[in-house]
Amino acid sequence: MLAGQVVVGWLSSSSFALMVLFGSLRPSAAYFGLTGSEPLTILPLTTEMEEAATKAHYKVCDRLKLEKKQRRMCRRDPGVAETLMEAISMSALECQYQFRFERWNCTLEGRYRASLLKRGFKETAFLYAISSAGLTHALAKACSAGRLERCTCDEAPDLENREAWQWGGCGDNLKYSNKFVKEFLGKKSSKDLRARVDFHNNLVGMKVIKAGVETTCKCHGVSGSCTVRTCWRQLSPFHEVGKQLKQKYESSLKVGSTTNEATGEAGDIPPPRRALGSSGPGTDPLPRTPDLVHLDDSPSFCLASRFSPGTAGRKCYKDKNCESMCCGRGHNTQSRVVTRPCQCQVRWCCYVECKQCTQREEVYTCKD
Repeated sequence: MLAGQVVVGWLSSSSFALMVLFGSLRPSAAYFGLTGSEPLTILPLTTEMEEAATKAHYKVCDRLKLEKKQRRMCRRDPGVAETLMEAISMSALECQYQFRFERWNCTLEGRYRASLLKRGFKETAFLYAISSAGLTHALAKACSAGRLERCTCDEAPDLENREAWQWGGCGDNLKYSNKFVKEFLGKKSSKDLRARVDFHNNLVGMKVIKAGVETTCKCHGVSGSCTVRTCWRQLSPFHEVGKQLKQKYESSLKVGSTTNEATGEAGDIPPPRRALGSSGPGTDPLPRTPDLVHLDDSPSFCLASRFSPGTAGRKCYKDKNCESMCCGRGHNTQSRVVTRPCQCQVRWCCYVECKQCTQREEVYTCKD
């Protein structure tokens, strides 16, 4: 529970500063979210924004710069535009939370992100997975919340002892969500290896969502005898999805060899291990694996480049990540005085009374 509170606090304090600027991408495949092409400010949706999106969802769909098929799917249900915006925001915030201690801290601004998406790094793989996962999660929740006209609660119970269980509650509609996302993101290309890699990583994000579905039940009966249970399916909190995708990022598999269509740069990349996939004429070079896959070795992200602003000036934690974050350049130490609420007590009735405590703390930042 504490971890969840920490996540909510971080998201609330950071959301005002987040801006995602989308660069130009290859036009050969369908993109969305953190792999899309439209500048969007990532902010929590207010009630006014939600109402505006509902009343003018055609304009929102156009603003997202979707492909023709995607725009059509967006326009056919007023709630889809709002859900797409929510999915982008949720994915960006979670990505930046998961990489907050890393050299690459999910830098999504301007040219950095555009350059990153032209290459098949494992960071790119994570962006595809978190985008498809965010869209799948947001749509399934929107269905159960009644925000979409074309879907409602989960209608496909598959529970044991169904004669003793009564289907009830309102389950998150993952069946509809999966179908929508697969159609929205398009099908796998049979010719372009990069497109197949992107498609595979999209599926990984969707599968992590599916694996996290839990059945929640409420007992009914005399004295809590639980002769009848009302049960429904719920998705895991999106933060749990983010943690699992971060683990898959750490163990991402390097596959195939490719010439990048956007840059024309050829790379010699070892083929996948035989244990993960067969080789031979006409076989798919991608391994059959639930893991993320990538094509290119990632840069160090230590120094400013077209992929990131580097780590100079980044805040680090002395006993946690300063050595790695600062790439051997060392770190600066600055002392500052901060005032925070302390010794808080709940007073009758009904407020919390706190004292203000002043203390000195040290801040560490990477040297240039």
